[in-house]
Amino acid sequence: MFAISNYLNIHIDNQLYIKPDYLTDPVISGNKYRKLKYNVLQAKKQNAKTLLTFGGAFSNHIAAVAAVGNRFGFRTIGVIRGEEIRGNIQENSTLMYAQSQGMKYHFVSREAYREKETETFIKNLKNEFGEFYLIPEGGTNELAIKGCQEILTEQDSEFDFITCPVGTGGTISGIINSAKIHQKIIGFPALKGEFLRKDISKFAKRDNWDLITDYHFGGYAKINSELISFINDFKRQYNMPLDPIYTGKMAYGVLDLIKKGYFPKEAKILMIHTGGLQGIIGMNHVLEKKNMIKIQ
Repeated sequence: MFAISNYLNIHIDNQLYIKPDYLTDPVISGNKYRKLKYNVLQAKKQNAKTLLTFGGAFSNHIAAVAAVGNRFGFRTIGVIRGEEIRGNIQENSTLMYAQSQGMKYHFVSREAYREKETETFIKNLKNEFGEFYLIPEGGTNELAIKGCQEILTEQDSEFDFITCPVGTGGTISGIINSAKIHQKIIGFPALKGEFLRKDISKFAKRDNWDLITDYHFGGYAKINSELISFINDFKRQYNMPLDPIYTGKMAYGVLDLIKKGYFPKEAKILMIHTGGLQGIIGMNHVLEKKNMIKIQ
């Protein structure tokens, strides 16, 4: 269905490589492609006509589900966190894109959004929109894990450490399950807190992993000038874009840990570039308002 490009060796003592999994698809890229692949097949099997999912205003997942729906003939509905966004869609590149792909929105308050997994909340959505195939926030479910287990191939067996960004925990769970016995999986959460360990443990079948929680830069979607400069320098040096929410923080963390001697010198490390690049446009709008340097 697609071809993965060769690794990019960024020549840090021949130790660190990047797998550009974001090149899976020009629109539904990286881990979003992986998570949605088997969900789309299941939705078709069930003869579903509508995909419904959840997300924030700049969600990569929202954009990907909208694109999937447009490509494969599904109606799509996005339940969006934050009623204040309702009248400002034109200022949000992600929501404008998803809308252009045919997605309809249902805006709810942040308080109500916390109830999105309850039986009552789902029942009310069905009363309003009819039957739908539900995809969780971030896309993480058993079928998403199955898709993410396909990120690693036999070609990746030579690596000792595999690193990836962590959002809802689905991508790293798939990588954990498909890794070789000698490999250690290191996740870099984009969110504050240790709660993700519990979420990952629901899907991960092995204990060959750890999370490093020191590189979230203040929490989800939080950034500073240091991170932006790193992302821009990385692109200039290696001709590879990083997003500010996930892959930028992971790459910053991995390179910092290499400098600090965290990894054995003889170890080979593979970073998984999971995509998320659509969020750069929206983040640059935020940076422009703050008179900060933009992501190149």
